[in-house]
Amino acid sequence: MTAAGERVLVVEDDDGMRVAIERLLGAAGFACVAYASAEAMLAGGPDRDAACVVSDLKLPGMSGLDLLAEIRALGVKAPLILITAHDTPGLREEAARRGAASYLAKPFRGTALLEAVSAVEPATTK
Repeated sequence: MTAAGERVLVVEDDDGMRVAIERLLGAAGFACVAYASAEAMLAGGPDRDAACVVSDLKLPGMSGLDLLAEIRALGVKAPLILITAHDTPGLREEAARRGAASYLAKPFRGTALLEAVSAVEPATTK
């Protein structure tokens, strides 16, 4: 399980939502690093020490599911929690099939995100 103090990467293009997630995770004791796009997160090279990634599905450029495939190709094992305002039939199943650890439809409760982050097994323990 992910514990306070571990690093969580957040990829969210909506500034307000990104700041809200950063504040929520920070208040819960997680070290949070946030990015406005998948490409911005990948620009610094793979972060193999992150406990997990929280990513929006619809991002400018690369989608959250594309990001998941890319980090796996780079050897990053951090679980990815997918969040989306574009919940459609079958999307939750598709996300799970492609390896997302969890799926939250917006709007979601802050406690739901904290539970999802806390429930994943960090990559550092695998």
